Amino acid sequence: MMERLSVTLLACAPLILADGPGVFLSHHAAADFTLSADPDATPWKGVRGVFMENGPKGDAYPDHRTEVRSRWTSDNVYFLFICPYQELHLKPNPTVASETNKLWDWDVAEVFVGTDFQHIRRYKEFEMSPQGEWVDLDIDRDNPLPEGGWLWNSGFEVKARIDPAKKIWYGEMRIPLKSIDARPPATGLEMRVNFYRCQGAGAHRKYIAWQPTHAATFHVPEAFGRMRLEP
Repeated sequence: MMERLSVTLLACAPLILADGPGVFLSHHAAADFTLSADPDATPWKGVRGVFMENGPKGDAYPDHRTEVRSRWTSDNVYFLFICPYQELHLKPNPTVASETNKLWDWDVAEVFVGTDFQHIRRYKEFEMSPQGEWVDLDIDRDNPLPEGGWLWNSGFEVKARIDPAKKIWYGEMRIPLKSIDARPPATGLEMRVNFYRCQGAGAHRKYIAWQPTHAATFHVPEAFGRMRLEP
């Protein structure tokens, strides 16, 4: 798998600043819920997230200020991305019935998550596009898996929606916790995580990261922040 770069707008929520490493809170939900890609849906109301508007090396992209929120249940962890855009760069003839390898060549939002604190160069990657395409990868930076790990299947699901009037696209992921962590989910449990976006085409392409990697790649696990499961 090639090296590459890849990362909502809750007006009333305070900004949580990433501060090397940042801490991201995933808020508990009593039961699983239907994916809607709607920040105003009941499961997402009042849920605070983090904002990202800088590139991996710190370049500022205020027009692409992206919010990420999260919830968790006994079985799944959810992520909601709210992604302002200027122009969309979409793959022709999209398919949502099976995963799309090299989806990162187009517009995507991404979650990188690792739960092995002793071997941080082993982690999982989840991507989705504004069209609802998806790909998940099992990453091992020291001993790369065949085909770059994209043949691994987590069983995660996505829902996407584009609002052309507001020039925002919304993406929601539901990831089975058992696919990323052998530990039982519980309040206070921490994982290593980073969020990214790839947006636009050619000279106008933007790469956005929650925690800066200070490199020309998103694959710098040493730069990941932490996600904590909250009540």
